[in-house]
Formats: sequence, C-alpha cells, structure tokens
Amino acid sequence: MDQQLLRSYYATIYEFPTRRGIVRASLDGEEIKDVGELPELLQTDFAVLTAYNPRSMLLPRRVNESRHLVMRDLLILGVYRVEPCVGFEAEKKESVWREPAWLVHGMDREEAIAFGRVFRQNTVIYAHQGRPEIIVTDPTADDVGRTYECNWRVRA
Repeated sequence: MDQQLLRSYYATIYEFPTRRGIVRASLDGEEIKDVGELPELLQTDFAVLTAYNPRSMLLPRRVNESRHLVMRDLLILGVYRVEPCVGFEAEKKESVWREPAWLVHGMDREEAIAFGRVFRQNTVIYAHQGRPEIIVTDPTADDVGRTYECNWRVRA
C-alpha cells in the first residue's frame, strides 16, 4: 500500500454519533493498555464502511451518493444497525476532503471485508473490543488482506 495513503488513513478524523453526542477519533493514537478508558462506542465491535470513490477514483457527487445509499440499504437488509458518520483529513475549518461513511454496529470482520471488496474500496476500518484496524480490501492491491493495527486517539 502506498505509504502516503496509509498515513492519511491513520490521520483521518472520524465523527461518530453516540447517545452522549459526537465522538471524534482517529487511528493514530498511542497504545492503550486499558480500553475501558475509551468512550463506550470505541470499546465495541463495529465497521466503518463507505461506497464513495472506489479505488480512490473521484466520481461525480450524484454517483457517490447513489452508491452510498445502495450500501446502506444492503446493510439494513442484513439487519445491521447503521448510522451515518464522516471522515475528514484535518480540523473542520481546514478540511477540504470529507467522506461520508456508515458506522455499522456489531458487524462481523469478514463481512466488513466483503463489503469493502464489493464496493471496490481500498480499505475498511474494523474495530473489535477497542482495537481498530485498517484492512486492505482492494483485490487489485499487492497486499490485499493485509491488516494494519491501530490505536484510537480521541479528539476534542
């Protein structure tokens, strides 16, 4: 995987909805010994999936939105609780890039990978018991299936 692209995945800030408000987090944190210190959501199992811009190819807004809604409908048909979230490259005021995604509660790791492959995504984010990972899902990549371990960094 291109190292610059991988660095951008680690640094992406995600806004996740919770009952207590928005949790902002990225994947570039220090190792956490006690995941109980994390916000409740980040201690659970979930996937972050998007259908936008397959293989980093910029598509027209209307096409991206249609693909994204199809993904949501398939996830709901799969009986998943799905909530919108967003990833962006920097603090809101400075960010040029923002990509809508779905926070998919309780999804199995292998199914998250399958969704990434079907929608031609470079990677998916999967979190299990407070431990997130970036998983390469692009079947054309040399390192398809490779996992990059991460740590949550809660942002203010």
